[in-house]
Amino acid sequence: MSKRDNKAKGKCGEEIACAYLKKAGYDIFHKNFSTRLGELDIVAADSSALVFIEVKTRLNDEFGTPAEAVDYRKRRKISEVAAQYIKKYRYFDVPVRFDVIEVYIEDGTVNHIVNAFDSFLRY
Repeated sequence: MSKRDNKAKGKCGEEIACAYLKKAGYDIFHKNFSTRLGELDIVAADSSALVFIEVKTRLNDEFGTPAEAVDYRKRRKISEVAAQYIKKYRYFDVPVRFDVIEVYIEDGTVNHIVNAFDSFLRY
């Protein structure tokens, strides 16, 4: 699969994830929030927290689950970018959470892993 195909698959997965989150009552604040350090796929809020969501899209789980791709380095990078987001928008006294949404394109399954990992936040 080409890099362009992967980007298109990822974008499709993010759109599916946003539709899922809206239906579940989340407010979507940003999609693809970028800094020089990296990108946050989705920044949203539910009734209890500001939620930073990493979306992983796969055709199937033949080579492992999508969430398995969110390794230590990826979690650390997401946390660093989240810290920049918190500083920029001054969300200092707001509870935060890090979720992962797995999207399986072949069958349309969405698996939302709430509080998928602890953060490395420093701000």
